[in-house]
Amino acid sequence: MSFLTLDLNLLRVFDAVMTEQNLTRAAGHLAMTQPAVSNAIKRLRESLGDELLIRTAYGVKPTPRAELLWPAVRQALAGLEAAVTPETFDVSKAHATFRMAMADATAAFWLPSLMRSIESEAPGVNVRMVPLTTREPRPMLLRGDIDLAVGFFPGVAAQLSSDTSSPIRHERLYSGHYVCVMRKNHPLAKVELGMENYCAANHLLVSFSGRAHGLVDEALAQLGRERRILLTVNQFFTAGRVVANSDLITVLPKHLIASTGMTDALVWRELPFSLPAVHLDMLWHERDARSPAHKWLRKHLEGMNTSTLRAVANSD
Repeated sequence: MSFLTLDLNLLRVFDAVMTEQNLTRAAGHLAMTQPAVSNAIKRLRESLGDELLIRTAYGVKPTPRAELLWPAVRQALAGLEAAVTPETFDVSKAHATFRMAMADATAAFWLPSLMRSIESEAPGVNVRMVPLTTREPRPMLLRGDIDLAVGFFPGVAAQLSSDTSSPIRHERLYSGHYVCVMRKNHPLAKVELGMENYCAANHLLVSFSGRAHGLVDEALAQLGRERRILLTVNQFFTAGRVVANSDLITVLPKHLIASTGMTDALVWRELPFSLPAVHLDMLWHERDARSPAHKWLRKHLEGMNTSTLRAVANSD
């Protein structure tokens, strides 16, 4: 193959297909028909002498050659796009709707501040919240159901850190830790919280999936201990209300206690065993990486959340 004879338009199609990992969605993004996209990929395969993309039940899977090629193609196209169409984004005149997914406590924590900013800076921007019922938001991002996910996605973040071929991008907004939460007059609030009285208490578990087994139970199992989970709920707000009005105790990220709305009725204590740090990550799709409106939203989250979260997490 000679680079001089390569149709560079094929690289735009390749970039779109790698981004979407689906020929039909790539065709829609490029305003082309699906057969036209398939034909372009076929021509690129012939030029490069590699399959590049292998069909699967859910779309296409890149070959090792495609994974090596895509970062260079993406960088080159981004540079050309920036040179040809310089950014002139005016947030005060922008019209956009963002669909975001996050847990109730995370949303309650920062949505008020975001709404104030939108009202004053971006009156044409709207937000649609989508329930987050999983620690795996990538399928929603790949399908285009949401534009952004914010939350604790430990397995996803670890995979994305080593997977350069994924079209999902991520950024860490904050790192904190878990604490034990109970009502202010709880018997355990008056004594040292040790392993024995912790395990003897009745527990509430916040579980998006409804599965009555979580990170705490895995840590206890490694120590040869277990606890009784009397109640499982799927919302932090519900957890705070129940714990504030019962003798159940729960484990929450320290920075999200305020989001329960029951701060005055709750106290927290350090756990008598170690848990991994809890991270707040922001995930989005490559298709939105260069969108001026999407960039504005991400920068807003970076600047707004990190300082506020640190202030709350460092308070008693």
